[in-house]
Amino acid sequence: MNYVSSGQGHAVLAIHGLFGNLDNLKGLGQVLESKHQVIRVDVPNHGLSEHWDHMDYPRLAHAMIDLLDNLDIAHAHIIGHSMGGKIAMATALAFPERIISMVAADIAPVAYEPRHDAVFAALESLPLEGHTDRRFALNHLIEGGIDEATAQFLLKNLQRTDTGFYWKMNLAGLKASYPNIIGWYNQATEPVQVYQGPSLFIRGGDSNYVTGEHRSAIMSQFPAAQAKTLEGCGHWLHAQKPAIFNRIVSEFIDKQSM
Repeated sequence: MNYVSSGQGHAVLAIHGLFGNLDNLKGLGQVLESKHQVIRVDVPNHGLSEHWDHMDYPRLAHAMIDLLDNLDIAHAHIIGHSMGGKIAMATALAFPERIISMVAADIAPVAYEPRHDAVFAALESLPLEGHTDRRFALNHLIEGGIDEATAQFLLKNLQRTDTGFYWKMNLAGLKASYPNIIGWYNQATEPVQVYQGPSLFIRGGDSNYVTGEHRSAIMSQFPAAQAKTLEGCGHWLHAQKPAIFNRIVSEFIDKQSM
């Protein structure tokens, strides 16, 4: 699994969301690295990490622990946004003895309805050969119903060749695994896994990813959970309100590292 490590101190594992890469939480990493070792990862099927035909949260949790083992790190804080938040939760639930604290940004430990059908359709229909102009790709996604900001984010996965483009991400693997990505495994297990350690759930005030309906699911799996709401931002809270988001996470991590 591809990663970037910076700083020294207690380890902090930072995990991006669907269609992202390790640069998504770079700003947070720059704040944390003054006191901590920050490891930002490319989730499998993203960035420069290996491609998997099948992704699910138990397997991704094992991959995170394998990375910590390879780095000879016994304990770490773990932070994730959206899909990355679910990976962080799954890792804390499966390996509580390895996780000092857990932060989930705008995601709950529940199954969601599909939200990315238009995105997959636009990405899959983009002609990759014969076009080397990113403006063509941008216009194609916008014409497919994707807003420009999201389209620009998605196109960070596009790599130019001499004759066209290719996707750095494993688009086919992500689509095949999408039911697992939006799903959640823990509520169907017996017994339900529980993480008793410190956990923080941060939601965007304008987002519908984490609502009051999710409180019972959060508290049943993360009974020590704290919650924060960032008003005036949506699902991309770490990009829309970076200063306050980074401060909240940094203060929480610092408190658990004392």
